[in-house]
Amino acid sequence: MQFDDVTLYAVYTFAAACGIILAEASYLILARGTETRRTINRRMRLQERTVSQKEVLVQLRKERGLDGTTRFSPIAMLRVLRTQSGMTMPLGTFLAVTSTIALFVGIGGGLYVNKLQLGLMLVVALLPAIPILFMRYLRKRRHKQFGAQLPEALDLITRGLKAGHPVPVAVSMVSREMGDPIGTEFGIVSDEVTYGSDLVTALRNLYDRVGHEDLPLFVTAVSIQSTTGGNLREILDGLSNVIRERGKLRRKIKAISVEGRMSAYILSAVPVLLVMAVMVLMPSYYGDIAEQSLTWYLAGGAISWLLLGNAIMFKLASFKF
Repeated sequence: MQFDDVTLYAVYTFAAACGIILAEASYLILARGTETRRTINRRMRLQERTVSQKEVLVQLRKERGLDGTTRFSPIAMLRVLRTQSGMTMPLGTFLAVTSTIALFVGIGGGLYVNKLQLGLMLVVALLPAIPILFMRYLRKRRHKQFGAQLPEALDLITRGLKAGHPVPVAVSMVSREMGDPIGTEFGIVSDEVTYGSDLVTALRNLYDRVGHEDLPLFVTAVSIQSTTGGNLREILDGLSNVIRERGKLRRKIKAISVEGRMSAYILSAVPVLLVMAVMVLMPSYYGDIAEQSLTWYLAGGAISWLLLGNAIMFKLASFKF
């Protein structure tokens, strides 16, 4: 009987070990497939489904909203922000979604505190704030990814030039070897050069699409080399080192100023969270005095001083170079 119990425990142990090994093998297979999909940029995926390279270029430009709309208008500025954020959702659909969210949040908050006027004011404030803040967040995240990939892309172009390839071919190597966002962006540059655009114009279009602060250095270097000549390989090699050093300095400054930025975040969030908590826990606390005109004057003054203080704190904690 005791031998049977030992055998049963051994079988259980063996089954558990097999289950663990099977789960780990499945995870490694799925993780390897996910990593492979990540390394292939969107342009390469479109090439697998589309026969014509021109159709790929048209599709990518259409997704980014590059339809030649005029600038210097609010909608045009939103289109530029959307293009630089890398978002592929149409601008009209995105604004419809954010407007719906603003209506639900504003009117829901107004009905909760039994003050529809306050809810309508919140809707008016959220309608422009939600899309702008969300796209600015996407653009900032995309710039961070692009900035981390740019020195590697320049090194890849430099190696292509050392091997004797012309500049357009070296640029197309980046589109084949690197992932998003830089792989697709340099792929668009390569396709534009293929279909008649000169390299400098294509790189300027790249800067308009991305808006990263290190790109003008690359565009200027290629522009000067194309007009006056020179060793582009050495220029790009030095430019790659400069961009890396700028990134190190930027991260060092960010680490030094983290205390000031965290203080600004906390001091900015505490009053807002406190007012929201009071309105949720005790709706009548502000509801009873909402009809008084003096309440709105005092609230406006407090909000103005709060915004001014926040602007000063963030200005002191941010460094541009």
